[in-house]
Amino acid sequence: MKILVVCGHGLGSSFMVEMNVQEALKQLQAPADIEVAHSDIMTASPEMADLFICGRDLEENAQRLGDVIVLDNILDKAELQEKLEAQLKAMNQL
Repeated sequence: MKILVVCGHGLGSSFMVEMNVQEALKQLQAPADIEVAHSDIMTASPEMADLFICGRDLEENAQRLGDVIVLDNILDKAELQEKLEAQLKAMNQL
C-alpha cells in the first residue's frame, strides 16, 4: 500500500505531514510495507497511491484522486492519527 501526501507545491507542508504520517503509522503499529511519499497536487494522479492526504484548502482538487483524507489542521498530529486509523481500518490495513 502507498500513501501520498499532497500540498500546493510538493515541498514543505507535504514533507512535514509525510513525516507525521510515518510517526502515526508506527504508533498504530501499521504494517511495515506501507510506503509514504509526498508530491504536489497538480502532479498527483490516482495511480500514484492507494490513499492521499491533503489539507482542507486542497480538498476540491484532491477529489479526483480517489481515497483522500482531508485534514482541517495539517499540524494537528492527533487529527491525522485519528483519521488515518479510521481510513486504514476501512481499507483492511489495520
